[in-house]
Amino acid sequence: MSMESHIAELEKKHRAIEREIEVELTHPSTDEVKVSSLKRKKLRIKDEMTRLQPLAPTIH
Repeated sequence: MSMESHIAELEKKHRAIEREIEVELTHPSTDEVKVSSLKRKKLRIKDEMTRLQPLAPTIH
């Protein structure tokens, strides 16, 4: 898997978790533990994307 495709896959996961958080927050009985867990997972993915961005080749 190329670096670009790995970062793209992480971005997809990040967006999916964001949608999952939004759905969870619309429920009247929001599970705060689940939301907190999803937010931590989302942050770990964001951190990995940030770490990998400088390593990805740039196209001009």
